[in-house]
Amino acid sequence: MRIAIVDDERPARSELKYQILELIPEAEITEGDSGAAALQIAGEEKFDLFFLDINLGDINGTVLINALANMQPEMKIVFVTAYSEYAVKAFELGVADYIMKPYDKKRLEKVLEKCGSFEEDREKAAPVRNPKRIAINSNGRTIFEDVDRIIYIETYNRGCLIHTPGEDYFEGRSIGEYEKRLENFRFFRIHKSYLINLDQVREVFPWGNNSFALKMNGYEKNILPIGREKTKVLRQLLGW
Repeated sequence: MRIAIVDDERPARSELKYQILELIPEAEITEGDSGAAALQIAGEEKFDLFFLDINLGDINGTVLINALANMQPEMKIVFVTAYSEYAVKAFELGVADYIMKPYDKKRLEKVLEKCGSFEEDREKAAPVRNPKRIAINSNGRTIFEDVDRIIYIETYNRGCLIHTPGEDYFEGRSIGEYEKRLENFRFFRIHKSYLINLDQVREVFPWGNNSFALKMNGYEKNILPIGREKTKVLRQLLGW
């Protein structure tokens, strides 16, 4: 379950994040502090649920609804507000629900249940805890590999190289196809050319001009660049 929280008040963001993680420990949460940040993060990653403060400093939350809905039609938006009169406005604009400040945990739980977050998160979390296998078609063979053993995947010759501890496989699928196949597991696209297993990251370090790179377990000689627009989300995922 990928969740965004956009609020220009840091204490409010922190409290909402804390309460969500108490209810859904596996949730991956990205934070923003402005309307501009809301548009930026919605343009970078897909989210299942988007908590949006109505009274942002630069852009009113009601103005952002159409833009966010167009960017991610399947994403559910929940208004965050300190004013009860905005509740009616929320439903007029077609958002999934609203939540009042200060946050009530029971109310938050109902909002998450209404948005299907508990059920979706359980479905997505299960494969992460229980290794599954995928079929890799390489050089006339079909190899059934445990997802947890895949270290990272990179683009190569109109296909992909799948790196595992024992062997590297080439398959004619695009990296976008692999990103889709592995979307319910702990994989993240750090760059247009690299899809990594988050549990196999060895180290992250500065690289180039105000950017970062990383190394993966068993492939420490290979330096994988991190796209600048991916850094913030990766920090969240790794707790870095």
